Amino acid sequence: MTLDDIKAALPEAARDLKLNLGSVIATPGLTPAQAWGAALAAAIAARNADLIQAISTAAPIDDATRTAVRTAAALMGMNTVYYRFVHLMKPTVPDYATMPARLRMQGMASHGANPLDFELWSIAVAAIVGCGMCLESHEHEVLKKGATREMVQTTVRIAAVIHAVAMTLDAEAAFARAA
Repeated sequence: MTLDDIKAALPEAARDLKLNLGSVIATPGLTPAQAWGAALAAAIAARNADLIQAISTAAPIDDATRTAVRTAAALMGMNTVYYRFVHLMKPTVPDYATMPARLRMQGMASHGANPLDFELWSIAVAAIVGCGMCLESHEHEVLKKGATREMVQTTVRIAAVIHAVAMTLDAEAAFARAA
């Protein structure tokens, strides 16, 4: 599937998503690797195979960057669950915040991509999963590495559109099966 196929599969009720999908990745302020990497990481987090394939195929990124995006999405898939738990439990059981996670996260340091890009891709996944602790941590890191709040916002806008497209495609498939 291509991105044009994805847009064509969206119903008229999702017209805004079609338009946003066409423009949000090209928003100024992010490099192509940052924007397309965020879109791919978001598609992975949103779990729609057609969208993952379409974005991966369309993304003007090399295989090493594509692998680093996949590393970010995989690690954030684990970390967002664990750290969301720690964050949610903190008011009643603050001990979890002081306990070691004991989760292997070597890929956070050995991904081979630009560290700023990797952090932005991590933000895209954290936004979809809804982990406040991860969002705060990765936003702090990108700002420390020279990013702007506008770059963070653009990354989250990309994630929001990709998530909504994936959700809509899944809903349309369910409606088609029910018909």
